[in-house]
Amino acid sequence: MAVRVAIAGASGYTGFELVRLICTHPSARLTMITSRQQKGQRLDDFYPALKRHCDLEFQEPDPARLASSADIVFTALPHQAAMDIVPELLALGARVIDLSADYRLRDAGVYGAWYSEHKTPELLEEAVYGLPELYRERIRSARLVANPGCYPTSVILAAAPLISKGLVDSDSIIADSKSGVSGAGRGASLGVHFCEVNEGFKAYKVAEHRHTPEMEQELSALAGRPLTINFTPHLVPMSRGILSTVYANLKDEVTAADVDEAFSALYGGEPFIRLGGRRQLPTTLQVRGSNYCDLGWRVDGRTRRVIVVSVIDNLTRGASGQAVCNMNLMCGFAENAGLEGAPWQP
Repeated sequence: MAVRVAIAGASGYTGFELVRLICTHPSARLTMITSRQQKGQRLDDFYPALKRHCDLEFQEPDPARLASSADIVFTALPHQAAMDIVPELLALGARVIDLSADYRLRDAGVYGAWYSEHKTPELLEEAVYGLPELYRERIRSARLVANPGCYPTSVILAAAPLISKGLVDSDSIIADSKSGVSGAGRGASLGVHFCEVNEGFKAYKVAEHRHTPEMEQELSALAGRPLTINFTPHLVPMSRGILSTVYANLKDEVTAADVDEAFSALYGGEPFIRLGGRRQLPTTLQVRGSNYCDLGWRVDGRTRRVIVVSVIDNLTRGASGQAVCNMNLMCGFAENAGLEGAPWQP
């Protein structure tokens, strides 16, 4: 029997990607989509690419209707908007996968420092951070999954083996990331206007990006103590994809073979991690449209640093594909159900 799925906030890029994946999922049925701005419009008129795949109309995001029509509700809403409906969805018996940042940070004070005051801090302890490689068993039984951010997904997966095995100085981590323009969302703004982005390349929100505490939270948990990182995001003139280069100082006596073993030990059996090792550094094109995270690395003997290159598709592995993977775990489906398609590299 197919699980019933609703999407609150289906008109954005991540909403489109969720619809695309759910419509071809072997064990899921899309029952309701919402958007205040597009209320009453058919999805396949708004997104003609989905003709013959979904003819639902956008509805008002009413929690009671969402909960009555679905077993799983994806909330693909702006930050601070999700917390307005998530508590009621849970109270009405729905299980929720939230794609905003509202439930990713476990400390309400940290959330307040980087976003605003949290309206439902009592749910922060219950929410499970939706990175399957680290929290698979907790995700299976969760009522509320906080789907990770796109940048944190790429950086945490790159650094986790090094930190969990104690191979690096955890205070030396630098993450340098580049994202395609779809990471800024579908709303019109000057900063992502074609003429502002095409043939350009820029850093932004240096030393103040909101994904920083999310990375520090998860990497600190792996390290067993608080740590801080330097994170710098960049905007590149491509539509989708993230490439993160993560640097860290190796501890004395750690070898390149130790680094190889750490990645193989943590990720050897993971369905959505592909390891290029020291042999092959990955590119964003090779994961486009897929739920893969591809990882490659080098050990610089001259500087005693390890350099890890991590690539994901920001809309799939960095958002909707990871959300579908979390749904699969919550519902007892095969983890790769609906996500088996090969990347779109030409």
